[in-house]
Amino acid sequence: MKVLVPIKRVIDYNVKVRVKADNSGVELNNVKMSMNPFDEIAVEEAIKLKEVGKVTEIVVVSIGPDKAADVMRTAMAMGADRGILVKTDAALDLGGVEPLAVAKTLKALVDKESPDFVIMGKQSIDDDSNQTGQMLAALLGWAQGTFASKVVLGDGKVDVTREVDGGLETVSLKLPAVITTDLRLNEPRYVKLPDIMKAKKKELEEITPEDLDVDYTPRLTVVSVSEPPVRSGGVKVASVDELIDKLKNEAKVI
Repeated sequence: MKVLVPIKRVIDYNVKVRVKADNSGVELNNVKMSMNPFDEIAVEEAIKLKEVGKVTEIVVVSIGPDKAADVMRTAMAMGADRGILVKTDAALDLGGVEPLAVAKTLKALVDKESPDFVIMGKQSIDDDSNQTGQMLAALLGWAQGTFASKVVLGDGKVDVTREVDGGLETVSLKLPAVITTDLRLNEPRYVKLPDIMKAKKKELEEITPEDLDVDYTPRLTVVSVSEPPVRSGGVKVASVDELIDKLKNEAKVI
């Protein structure tokens, strides 16, 4: 079985995001970038499936500038077999490449690579859209299992346990399918230096959106970006009556 794993280069989750002085976007210069955490979980799950003999080839895909190759090499150091980078500077623009354009790109790559299934993070931590996986499944006409906390790959099918408001729900999907991963699916492995060196020798194909006949012209316009207002500290109240008075006259929520 071949699996396609889309990954995204984002600001590292440990970094405090700073807004540019002109409110035109977030500051990316001299900021640590890394693989989107949800995508890292998807890569780890694909590798685990390969280790037990369920998967034979793992192909990672990313959309972005030349520097996006760094996260692809990280995925290959973890255990992915090869990578495809769709080179574009549109990922650096305010709003980046929109989910529908990403889904169309992935559909074109699915048509090209013919994987048995796609596993990807449920969302990226920069725009938090949580749309690409669902859009890709719709474009392909494939089954989808979202927010996966457990994946069991069988013969021509996959059982996905997903987290819902009421607890856990297990769905059985016929392959091919699109799976999106949640935080509790696994814990990604630590990448060792020898694996990083080996990853440099693995195949990394570079193509353009034009090669896939996909248009990255944005459909949305971001007017401005601003930091959330500073929250004032809380206060202690002496009685329920004082609490109600403050909620009514100061906070004006009742």
